[in-house]
Amino acid sequence: MRHFNLFSNTLITKGAGRILISDLQRNTSELYPLELYDVIEELKTKSIEDILSDYDGESKEIFQQYLNLLLEKEYGFITQNGWDKNFQPLSYEYNNPSSISDLFIELSDISVLEKIKQSVENLGIKYLVIYSQKQFSIEDFVRIDQTFASSVVSGIEIFSPYRDSVDKDFIQELHKKTFRTHHLAFYSCQKNPFVVKDEFKFIVSFTKDPIAVSSCGKVDVKYFNTNLTKVIEAINHNSCLHKKIGIDIDGNIKNCPLMAGSFGNIHDTSLERALEMPGFKKYWNLTKDKIEVCKDCEFRYVCTDCRAFTEQSHIDENGFDTSKPLKCGYDPYTGKWKEWSKNPLKDKTGQK
Repeated sequence: MRHFNLFSNTLITKGAGRILISDLQRNTSELYPLELYDVIEELKTKSIEDILSDYDGESKEIFQQYLNLLLEKEYGFITQNGWDKNFQPLSYEYNNPSSISDLFIELSDISVLEKIKQSVENLGIKYLVIYSQKQFSIEDFVRIDQTFASSVVSGIEIFSPYRDSVDKDFIQELHKKTFRTHHLAFYSCQKNPFVVKDEFKFIVSFTKDPIAVSSCGKVDVKYFNTNLTKVIEAINHNSCLHKKIGIDIDGNIKNCPLMAGSFGNIHDTSLERALEMPGFKKYWNLTKDKIEVCKDCEFRYVCTDCRAFTEQSHIDENGFDTSKPLKCGYDPYTGKWKEWSKNPLKDKTGQK
């Protein structure tokens, strides 16, 4: 008797109308009909021969096609005379030793980074995301990077308005002088100043669109992430707010720079102190499985949540806003996408 074994790195997420199969080793996800979910569930308890004996005609042919698909996509393997009991399931336990993993900051003055540098070290913050309304010079970019030269920080992402002096020589100079910067994004750029190839140690991108902190939170297939660590975090915690801290343009410390609740200001409160204040971690463990509509969505573990902008339709018994993210136009019950900006609440996002 033959038995099908699902690889432990294969995650099946059931939605209202479809399933998403994620290969957590290859960082890929693909959509399939709900019918395949039933086939996979049956394969967990019955041999292939027993299942085939229950079907006839077209049903048997459909089952065989699905089984062939699972094998062709390398979602699993077949063993003889029982399931492979030595094949251990993947642990979905999430571990991150840092008190905070990411810091998002609207930067009005580069000197602010010196003020928070020690807190960044104390909290073990690995990634900084910096938004600026000011055009940065080469010296500014280098200063930002060198502020964390001997730091726990391993990656810095900077969004800055484009300036005419940003050419290939400008970027090449930054390539030589920066070490922790992994993404430079220049916005409000009418045209790309040069063709970006894979020649720098960081990613360089140009966009015509204006970018601000409020630009985040949009739900789109192009933003979905099948990274193993991100998926496991989403299964256990909130995929946006867990272990995140933000500083808005006025220096207010928040879980997210766009949220209303403030836990002090960097001019009189340390990040460590803000983190321990009641309510700061309120949404850290609100998973997509507890959010309306999202809980029925096949994309819920590869999609990032947003509690700053929601449809404001549901509050649970604990006072948590469990409404669907406002910037999501996907309907898991129909499998169709609509433009989220047509939602009458969109003006609250500050975007047109």
